Amino acid sequence: MSLIVQKFGGSSVKDAQCIKRVAGIIAETYLEGNDVIVVLSAQGDTTDDLIAKAEEINPRASKREMDMLLSTGEQISVALCAMALEAMGLPCVSLTAWQVGIHSTGVHSDARIRKIDSERVRSELDQHHIVIVTGFQGIDRAGDVTTLGRGGSDTSAVALAAAFKADRCQIYTDVDGVYTTDPRIVPNARKLDEVSYDEMLELASQGAQVLHNRSVELAKKFHVHLEVLSSIVKKPGTIVKEVAKVEKTNIAGVAKDTSIACVALVGLQHNPGVAFQVFDLLSKSNINVDVILQSIGRDDSKDITFTVHRKDMDEAVRILEDHRDTLKFDHIQTDDGIGKVSIVGAGLMSNCGVAAKMFEALYEAGINIQMVNTSEIRVSVLLDEEDVNKAVKAIHAKFFDEL
Repeated sequence: MSLIVQKFGGSSVKDAQCIKRVAGIIAETYLEGNDVIVVLSAQGDTTDDLIAKAEEINPRASKREMDMLLSTGEQISVALCAMALEAMGLPCVSLTAWQVGIHSTGVHSDARIRKIDSERVRSELDQHHIVIVTGFQGIDRAGDVTTLGRGGSDTSAVALAAAFKADRCQIYTDVDGVYTTDPRIVPNARKLDEVSYDEMLELASQGAQVLHNRSVELAKKFHVHLEVLSSIVKKPGTIVKEVAKVEKTNIAGVAKDTSIACVALVGLQHNPGVAFQVFDLLSKSNINVDVILQSIGRDDSKDITFTVHRKDMDEAVRILEDHRDTLKFDHIQTDDGIGKVSIVGAGLMSNCGVAAKMFEALYEAGINIQMVNTSEIRVSVLLDEEDVNKAVKAIHAKFFDEL
């Protein structure tokens, strides 16, 4: 007997027909003799609809109250799925995060899971119940509901798989695996049979939406057997593992992110510790910074440019302006009309010319680069937002159409 964790996204449970199909997948797994823990997202556009309702009442609602509101979406999903399984004569129970004991940090709207209690879920499994858990949420030390950020149900599933040492964690979506890029942009994108944890983490962090980046972090840390597959078509998906076969292209895929904004501090004093002061202030307000570029010092001043999530841009500017006297900069420039395109692959470490090939593709497409950022297995470029999809097509064609 195996323990399998299955997670289904919002599009997989968007209506009654979809929920019944999901219940069929769960039932098949259970009737094969497995213990099953299921994690569900909110139905379809429920989260967006709840956000819209909140804005009608209070556009500046506190993050705590937003978490209280948004967490209801998953509760609806798990109850409806349990009803579908009950109708099939199968024993099951739906549980919220607080009933399970999914303990998180207290950062509303972007909490992290600290630990998971085992008693309730273990008791239900011992009674051969299918356990259906709300994804995307936890409770903090005060007992308040928190949410884990967009895509957080993936993280809930992997965390449960790690906590209960599941044999497999299956992430069901409306696509049948991880592709070399978004097939909605490039119709001939290829499905990967397998991808490494490191490559998947970079792809997810750089905008690929198939998996939440923190779920991949957890899977790598706890060696969770992770699989991405379709809830619509029964066929093999993509295995995420420690070491994966490298394509002849030396890259696993091309990712894009159009949810970012650029902030530039111009005319900072060229003193030791200034960069620390800037990013420490942003960190204390839970603002994540991605690409960073510091200019060469000139006339005792320098510029620091960085990217943040677009929703955090105004707050980042406010925080920095509030500390203008301490930081001693001339002015701030912002740009929320940019996007990021990245190539990711383990082959970047050992093969010369991969980055040059990417830049060649952009040159041939007539696309100008604003900033470049690299890691051992990734090269990212910042571009005008209007050029992002064009860049993805050009880069993908350069690496994959020439095989």
